Amino acid sequence: MSSADEALTRAEKLLERLETARARLESTDDPDQAVEVLQELAELAREIEAELQRAKRSTEADAADA
Repeated sequence: MSSADEALTRAEKLLERLETARARLESTDDPDQAVEVLQELAELAREIEAELQRAKRSTEADAADA
């Protein structure tokens, strides 16, 4: 498996966690819990973006080597 594939796999797992957190946010009426979940969503979004950037860089490096 290439580095790009591994980064995409990690991004997909993070996306699953993001969807779970989003569902928790939709199901809560507690403002404090909502803020915590929003913070978690923001962190997960940053992690997903980082993995996608890793995948992009890896793909570009592979293309340059070819």
